[in-house]
Amino acid sequence: MSLQDTLEQLNNLDLNDIDWSRMGGWPLLGRLCVWGLAMVGVLGVTYFLFVQGLQDTLHREVRNESQLRQAFQQKVFQAAALDQYRTQMGQMKQDFKFLLAQLPKKTQVPGLLDDIDEKGSISGLNILSIKLKSEIVGEFYVILPIEISAEGSYHNIGSFVSGIAGMSRIVTLHDFNITAGSHPSKLKVVIQAKTYRSIDEGSS
Repeated sequence: MSLQDTLEQLNNLDLNDIDWSRMGGWPLLGRLCVWGLAMVGVLGVTYFLFVQGLQDTLHREVRNESQLRQAFQQKVFQAAALDQYRTQMGQMKQDFKFLLAQLPKKTQVPGLLDDIDEKGSISGLNILSIKLKSEIVGEFYVILPIEISAEGSYHNIGSFVSGIAGMSRIVTLHDFNITAGSHPSKLKVVIQAKTYRSIDEGSS
C-alpha cells in the first residue's frame, strides 16, 4: 500500500465505523496510531504527575538556596567581625572597670564630703550644710543623694560648680534653687547633687 493510499484511508476514516472490540484485527497503521495516541497520553499524564512536581520542587529549592546563601553571607560577615567585636567588648570592660574605680567606696564617702567642702572654700563659697539623703540602690551601683546649701556670689557659685566637675570622683549636680542671701551682694543656693558607689560595697 502506497503512502497516498494510506493518507486517503485516514482521511476517509469515520470513528463511528471503528470496531474497538476487534482492535487486534486492525491494519498495522491503525494499531500504530492508537498506540501512538496512548503513548502521548501516558507521557502527558507522566509529565503532569511527575515532571511538573519535580519542577515545583526545583523552584522551591532555588528559593531555599537564595535564602541559605544570604544566611551564609551573614554568618561569614559575623565571623569576620568576631575579632573586632571581641576587641570592642574587651575595651568596654576596661572602660566599665575604670568608671567603677571612680565610684567612691562606702568608707570613702566622708572624705568625699570633705572634698566638696574644700571646693566650696577654694571657690569663696560659704558652705552652710552638706546633708546625705537616703541611698537609692540601682542595678549596678548605689546612688547617694547629697543636698548642698551654700552662700556666695554668682562668681563663687560658678567657680564651685567647675571645681566639682573637675573632681576625680563622680559627682553630678542637678536641681539648683537660688534665693536672696544674708547680704545684698550674696545669694543662697541649694544644690541637689548625686554621687555613686559600687553596689558590691553593700547598700546598707
